[in-house]
Formats: sequence, C-alpha cells, structure tokens
Amino acid sequence: MTTVLVVEDDFMVAKLHSRFVAATEGFTVAGVAHTGAEALRAAEELRPDLVLLDVYLPDMDGISVLRELRAKAEDGGHHVDALFVTAAKDAHVVREALRAGALHYLIKPFDRAALRDQLRHAAALRARLDTLGEARQEDVDQIFGGRPRASRELPKGLAPHTADLVERTLRAHADGLSAAECAEAGAFSRVSARRYLEYFADTGQAEVTLRYGSTGRPEHRYRWIA
Repeated sequence: MTTVLVVEDDFMVAKLHSRFVAATEGFTVAGVAHTGAEALRAAEELRPDLVLLDVYLPDMDGISVLRELRAKAEDGGHHVDALFVTAAKDAHVVREALRAGALHYLIKPFDRAALRDQLRHAAALRARLDTLGEARQEDVDQIFGGRPRASRELPKGLAPHTADLVERTLRAHADGLSAAECAEAGAFSRVSARRYLEYFADTGQAEVTLRYGSTGRPEHRYRWIA
C-alpha cells in the first residue's frame, strides 16, 4: 500500500484530492496538510511514500517545501517522493519543480484519471527501483523515459470504460497477452482488444514484443509497464 500526504491550502480541494487518492487501488491517504510548515511536520511524523504538493501555500511555496524535504533526507531523514498538483503554469516554476526532484507536475484542473495515472506511475517507479540490485541501461531508460501522459485523452472511437477493462486485464497478466488472449480473458472482441492494446503501446503504457506462437506465425504480445 502506497501512503500519500496531501498538501493543499484549499480545504475543499484537499478533500477532493484525498478522495481521488483513496479511490485509487493500492493507495491510502496518510494525512492532509494546509501549510508548508504542516507539510514538513506531517512528512516527518507520518513518513508517507508520496506527497501531493501544491505550489501556492500560505507560508512558503511548495518548491521550498520539497527542497527542505530533500535536505532532511540527505541528513538521514525520511525520503519521500513528490508529485506537484497546482495551478501554477509559469515555466520557471515547472523548471524549479523538476530541479527540486519532483516526479511529475499536474496542472489544475485535471480529472481523476490523470491523477490516478500519475499515482500508479509513482508506485511503479518505487517498486521497480526497490527490486533492482544493479540497473541496466534498459532499466534506466524505462524509468526515466516511461512517464505517462498527464491525462488519458482517448482517440475517437475508444471508450474510457472499455479502456479500464483492457488495462485491468493486462495488469492481471504480468507475462503479457496477445490480442486474442486479452479478448478471451476480458470477454470482449479480439478487434476491440487489439485497438486498445495498440493505443496503450502507442502511449507508452504497454510494451509490445513479437513472438512466434504454436502455429509458427508471429504474434504481438502486450505487457503493462506504466
């Protein structure tokens, strides 16, 4: 279970983000802070895995909060990852968030799916790094190059509900599936499965490899990596 500290000065927005987090499988809200000082205390006391951090806070900006969290970690304190969720659009602020070590930067307003994708990506990065003894270049390339889109903007003809079904089916089969196997496992048509699998591959959420089946004919197999 990934624990999340929500840092947001607006009480209603903090509640909304907390609901988004709680509704995402594998995540729980460790606490909520409405100022930078509260965020620093809560991070030390609750030791969350991830902080959802706003830039605009009443006592200090979110960039400064993240820098202090990083400084504490370097002094032997708790290390926590950070995802910015903010209305700040200034390119300088985005650059400073990146330099401070943010995993990603979501600009308000965004929908639940956008936050869900970033939460899952953060958890996947943590899990992958935790299992690596020595990183290969392909591991590094995937970690640094595998950021998901800020939101799922489906092409015309693809439905969010079906996309979620295909995603869950693919996630449940760690070794990957062909379009035919995905269709059978998820109880939808092969043509439909292939369209969604190709979409996930095109957007970097799934890895596609070419293998030869029992008939000797090549087939594409898809594995969820986001």
